[in-house]
Amino acid sequence: MSIIPILLKEMEQEAQTTRKMLERVPNDKFQWQPHEKSMTIQRLANHIAELPTWVSMALNTSELDFDKNPYVNNPIDNTADLLKFFEESLESGKTTLAQASDTDLEKEWTLRKGDYIISVSTKGEIIRMAYSQIVHHRAQLGVYLRLPDVPIPGSYGPSADEHAF
Repeated sequence: MSIIPILLKEMEQEAQTTRKMLERVPNDKFQWQPHEKSMTIQRLANHIAELPTWVSMALNTSELDFDKNPYVNNPIDNTADLLKFFEESLESGKTTLAQASDTDLEKEWTLRKGDYIISVSTKGEIIRMAYSQIVHHRAQLGVYLRLPDVPIPGSYGPSADEHAF
């Protein structure tokens, strides 16, 4: 059995929850942050929205070198554009993954900063890490939204803001 359909199904399932969370980001809260050392909602939400592109990046490259490709924060500052960006990122990831083979997932992929090797993993492991990052940062966004009293959606069941079964 191929792992690709399983990864595609998981990507779509997590996208449904991610979409619900990103929809809740109020336009007037993009510069809000819970602490001076924390990211703003803008930076966090934009990062969540871009993470599906890591699937494409992992499958189309052999490495990411932060010295050659420094992270640039996306300047999206409204919910409609954020959702559009997420859908574009998701489509990129899904399309690339659907064209991949299980053999592609076994190839090595390196995360580095110049000569310093951060990690060497398979492309399949990088895809799973990207999925985990989406879930992790989505939960972080839930806290960010809860603090200014924005109702949050459930993830794997109802939230405290939704009715129980």
